This record gives sequence, structure tokens and C-alpha cells, in this order.
Amino acid sequence: MAKLSLELWSTLQELTEDEFSKFKWMLKQEDVLKGQRGIPVSLLECADRQDTVDLMVGKYRRPGALQLTTDILELIGRNDLRGRLQNFCQDEKDFKNDRVEKETDKVGKKAELKRVKRFAVDVTLDPDTAHPDLVLSDDGKQVYRGDVTKKLPKSSRRFDSCVSVLGEQRFSSGRFYFEVQVKGKTAWTIGVVRKSINRKGTIMLQPQRGFWTMYLTNGDDYKAIENPAEPLILESPLEVLGVFVDYEEGLVSFYNVDTADLLYSFTECDFTEKLLPYFCPCSNKNGDNSAPLIISDI
Repeated sequence: MAKLSLELWSTLQELTEDEFSKFKWMLKQEDVLKGQRGIPVSLLECADRQDTVDLMVGKYRRPGALQLTTDILELIGRNDLRGRLQNFCQDEKDFKNDRVEKETDKVGKKAELKRVKRFAVDVTLDPDTAHPDLVLSDDGKQVYRGDVTKKLPKSSRRFDSCVSVLGEQRFSSGRFYFEVQVKGKTAWTIGVVRKSINRKGTIMLQPQRGFWTMYLTNGDDYKAIENPAEPLILESPLEVLGVFVDYEEGLVSFYNVDTADLLYSFTECDFTEKLLPYFCPCSNKNGDNSAPLIISDI
């Protein structure tokens, strides 16, 4: 563990339980660092002092974690600890060591992903919602776009224009997490939706219409579907996507499972009804996007 992380942990050890509770409360707030979202409540509520350091370093990196800790210490009236921490960093210049920063950042990100994986659920595809062009595996874990449009009974539950399918599971409280293998695909859309979404004709995949999703197009163009869409920069092609939802907090987060990077979070979502997992394997022109979406067993 890097020296700065040890010093942050040592500093938090000096706080009383009441002060530590206030410290974690501050970490939840929006713009806790300028331009930065707070740490989700679901990750902080059971975090001890060591976990809290990992969360701060994982989300804000070491310089951000240092700045955040000193700011909060001042707010809760522990300027003695704030001064000690500042003096330590001035002497050691530990936070300027890029190599250690990357290693510590990696540890923090993995710790965060490990925590959300505790809420893993078993997701299977609902064939009664699948567009007629889609081919689903017998176990309900894989889907791809086929070459033939099947003749299926008309149903209000089935997508008839957007080549999509929903998960069978419905969630109206708590937290849940699932993973989807996307390796080999050049386009897809994945996320969660309200039960009452429109499934007929042209569909606008926007949060205000009940869709919280991210997508890939052209093999390397990743975006979160906000209004407007939010471009996402990934260091390497995404092979496994993790989706985490905290219903009560109104949070939907997407993770690169292989690197443990948090790719994007929808916050303050308006959840008023049941949510379902959403999958769209997209078009398959000339066989260049024929790989299936595969729901992982976690």
C-alpha cells in the first residue's frame, strides 16, 4: 500500500465514531470535489476506515483523495489532523509518484467493483418480449440477431421495431448487479428500463422515457444515452460490461469488469415502477456483428 494511503487510513483512525460518520456523510454529497459526484451511499454504508480510503482513492485517485480528506477534516473541525496530513505530504511528496498512484488506483477500483458484485442476480431473457429477428439460446443467456424474421403471435409485450429483448426478472427495490459479455461485437445497447416503456414502433432510449442505457456503435464509439448522449473514453475495447442498480438511491452504474473502471453513472433517477434488464444486440449487416450478447454467470 502506498505511503499516502497508509497516512489517510491512519488519519481516519484518529476520528471518533461520530466524526467518522460525518466524514462519510460528506463523501456522499454531489460536488464533494469540484465537478465530481459523491460516492454512492450503497458503497459507503458498510465501509470501515480502510474501505473508505480505498473508495476515495479508487474514485478520485490519490491527489483527489488527499484534497477531499483535508477539506472534510476542516469542515468537521479537525484542523489538527488536516495540518498533520498536509505536512506529511509536503515532506514525502508521495502523491506525486505516478507509478504508485496507478497501482493504488487499481486496488481501489477493484475493491469498489467487488462490493457491487455482492448484489449479483441471475438474469435470463424473456422470449415473450423478443423482437422476431432475435435468436435466443435455450437457457435464456444469449441473444443475437438472426437472418430470418420469425412469425410470432402479436403481443403488447413484444418489441416490433427496435431489435431488443428484456430480462424476465423485475426489480422494485434494493440493489442488483449483472454482467454481459460483449466481446466480438461492434454494436449493442444494454441497461435497465421501466416496465411500462414503449415497445412498439420508433423508440427513444432516454432516461425521461424510462431507459437508462449505454451503447456501442462502429466498434469503438461508446456513449451513455443521456439527452444529449455522453461520450465515454475507454483505454481498451470493452469485453464484459457490469450493470449495477440501487433502486432507492436512483442510481444506475456501468463498469468495465476487466479493468474495474466505473464507466458512467446515472444519478437521481426517477424510479417509480418495476425495472427490467434491457438488451439490444443491434444490426448484423454482412455478419460483422454476429457475436451474441451473453449474460454471465457470476
